[in-house]
Amino acid sequence: MSDIVPPNPATDKMTGALVLADGTVFWGRGVGAAGHAVGEVCFNTAMTGYQETLTDPSYAGQIITFTFPHIGNVGTNPEDIETITPAARGLVIKADITEPANWRSTQHLDGWLKSHGISGLCGVDTRKLTRRIRDLGAPNGVIVHAPDGRIDAAKYQAMAAAWPGLEGMDLALDVTCRQSYGWDESAWVLGQGYGRQADPKFHVVALDYGAKRNILRCLAESGCKVTVLPAKSSFEDIMRLKPDGVFLSNGPGDPAATGNYAVPVIKQVIEAGVPLFGICLGHQMLGLALGGKTRKMGRGHRGANHPVKDLATGKVEITSQNHGFMIDEDSLPKNVTVTHRSLFDGSVEGLKLDGKPVFSVQYHPEASPGPKDSHYLFARFVELMGKR
Repeated sequence: MSDIVPPNPATDKMTGALVLADGTVFWGRGVGAAGHAVGEVCFNTAMTGYQETLTDPSYAGQIITFTFPHIGNVGTNPEDIETITPAARGLVIKADITEPANWRSTQHLDGWLKSHGISGLCGVDTRKLTRRIRDLGAPNGVIVHAPDGRIDAAKYQAMAAAWPGLEGMDLALDVTCRQSYGWDESAWVLGQGYGRQADPKFHVVALDYGAKRNILRCLAESGCKVTVLPAKSSFEDIMRLKPDGVFLSNGPGDPAATGNYAVPVIKQVIEAGVPLFGICLGHQMLGLALGGKTRKMGRGHRGANHPVKDLATGKVEITSQNHGFMIDEDSLPKNVTVTHRSLFDGSVEGLKLDGKPVFSVQYHPEASPGPKDSHYLFARFVELMGKR
């Protein structure tokens, strides 16, 4: 199969474009909803799971470039979602959306995008765009779908240049729940769908900074009753529920910005001796609560093929990742141990607080790219709650 021929703005009718802050324009054909959106342009290297990616709240404020060329081949369905309201700003793909060929599909991806108001762009040289992000960092951009072909590139360049970017931006408040709720949905089983946790042994309070549903399912599957609280919940709100453990969820934006209100609460939970487990943004904010610092990455980690080494066992896990910020290892105090490390760039992928039931990982153990390489982390959390 030959590569697609990129559209020629001089001869082809352009109905879509990605306009970057520096004036670079990637022309193409619009898909999904008509309109435009501004955000940080990133790339994801996963070969599967595009619907889960598009509904992951951690992608708030971002335009996702999929490096895998065939997006849409399994369609969409109401089960494979991480949140009801997607927060991603848009998507960029190489080929036209593939016709669905899967028995679980209930809707074409293009129709699904339109139903959620998400604009997309196809016909783009995604290799070129990915190399640009890799070499120069993630740029701000505007994705445009204009069915009439009227695209004012200069206007959208100015819009992209004026957007402040993710550094310093608290997006957790945009995607967190508005009120507390209980969660008992457990793992999906072929022919049965999702189960229910009817006999929980522990009660976990999950602080929602943009929690993925499958993390909550994994907690329920591990024997936990889960109560989800909004991001700005207080220490008193948490302890009033008498939790056996506290979970810090994933989420979007700059951890230092979200940490302004979250870190003081996390410190109190640590001091109270309650077992604590963080994932992704929760991992980064735990690092802040323990005295460390975070910083923006040039291109971030987004994909389902990231090797991470467990420094205690020497085992290598194939992990799913989605983050644009990281913990600065040199800033961590001596009583914090790095437990996992990326084999791509050596960055911190896990940590624990010495002498306390407190640990976290940067990657997503619930996403199952291994497929179960990292599920032991939920068992570890349960074991800590059992010891307490």
